[in-house]
Amino acid sequence: MSKSEERRTFPAWRWVLAAATAGALAGAAVVYASRPASDNAGAELVSAADAACAAKAEQGKAITATATGQVAALMAADPPVSLADVRFEAPDGKPLAIEDFGGKVLLVNLWATWCAPCRAEMPALDQLQREKGGAGFEVVAINTMEQGGPEKPNKFLDEIGVSALARYRDSSRDLFEALKARGLALGLPATFLLDREGCLLALMNGPAEWSSPDAFRVIDVAIAG
Repeated sequence: MSKSEERRTFPAWRWVLAAATAGALAGAAVVYASRPASDNAGAELVSAADAACAAKAEQGKAITATATGQVAALMAADPPVSLADVRFEAPDGKPLAIEDFGGKVLLVNLWATWCAPCRAEMPALDQLQREKGGAGFEVVAINTMEQGGPEKPNKFLDEIGVSALARYRDSSRDLFEALKARGLALGLPATFLLDREGCLLALMNGPAEWSSPDAFRVIDVAIAG
């Protein structure tokens, strides 16, 4: 297999759609949904958390060194930052944050029903959760940038047989913009690999085959780390 074939994730047309999605979102307003900048105590906590995460740069590089084939586009965070205070909603609509998953390695995926590459990779994310999900790992798929209530995304997931993934949602539509403002998200889908303390170690903008042996290997390394 050639090097270009090895690094192929999804058909080229889906990458074009991902790029188009990123362009369509480029004009959206930027909103930061975490701690207010005027909150000095909060700013100090964010700085301390980011500093602690930055010390894990080698861990992120070690993980992405194993990312080949179907997940070759996974990049080490440079530097790793804290996403522990990123907020969204639980399936029952109650507020939730990354820090509430303490003790788990997380693969956080932002998606929307109007995003064709997002729709294409949902069954693979569901399979990844079935295979690897448990006390030490979870796929956190968050429906975002979506108008209306949860009915449309829930109906879509039901129709394609996705049942292992919890139905997380960002009804404020601010989560993507918050991560975009930090230079972490370019378009949808966007996927983030976090350690047990909520430190972002690696990320990918665009779709991947998350139920592949390549993806399983990366997740195993992250969990072991």
